[in-house]
This record gives sequence, structure tokens and C-alpha cells, in this order.
Amino acid sequence: MEIILRQAIENLGAPGDVVKVKAGYARNFLLPRGYAYEATPGNLKRIGQEKARLEAAESERRGTASELAAKLEQVSLTFSARVGEEGKLFGSVTTADIVQQLEAQGFHIEKRMIDLHEPIKTLGVFRVPVKLHADVKPEIRVWVIKQ
Repeated sequence: MEIILRQAIENLGAPGDVVKVKAGYARNFLLPRGYAYEATPGNLKRIGQEKARLEAAESERRGTASELAAKLEQVSLTFSARVGEEGKLFGSVTTADIVQQLEAQGFHIEKRMIDLHEPIKTLGVFRVPVKLHADVKPEIRVWVIKQ
């Protein structure tokens, strides 16, 4: 049975792909859950329109993200912290701290968009990536200095 995928399905295809699957898999799993349409001329036209609309929205999001990325590349955040004998901080600089300073500078970034794998616990300059879009990942500079 030929179907048109509405969303990406692992080992099967991407949205808009026309694939051939067993009839039971299509009838019992893909069609009832809304993952696919039956491959009819009307559905081919519908999925083409959906694909065009999704591509336009994705293009707009990418453009907005790249504009914001250009501004974020210029950002430099400074944190002053108390330091122990070996240059280790009494505490750490976390994603919440970074988001708070970005908010103070007028950027509205969500905490989950900051790609900081673990909190910063030493003095220095760090480049912290921000995931604005799958293709747009600017880096901001974070300075941690002695108080």
C-alpha cells in the first residue's frame, strides 16, 4: 500500500515522502495515528500545500534566528564571583545566571536554549553556544572574574 508521510518516521522517510508499506502497518498504525495519508491524487495535492506552508514558516524562523544571532555574537557577559585559593569559585555560573543577564540586556532567551553542559566553576573567558535554531548557533562570551 502506498502512503504519504505527514511527519518523519525513523527507517521509513521524511514528511511528504510517498512510501510503500504493508497494508496492515498502514491501516493499524500509521493512518489511525495521523502519521500518514493514503496516496490518492487529492492527498498528494494536500501534502504539497502543507509542505510549502511548513517550508515558508521554517524559512521565516531561520531568518529571525539569524538576525538575533548577529546581535548575540556581539554580547559579552561578565560575572564577578568570590574565589578560593586555587581559582575555583564559591558556587558557579549556571544557565539561569546567563539568562538573567541576557534579560537585563534586552534579549529574551529561554534557559533550555543555552548549551552549557555543566556550570562554570573556574575563572576565565568561556564561549557559550546558544541554540536558536537547528542551523543557527551563535556563541556568547562569558567572563568570570574575581570579586
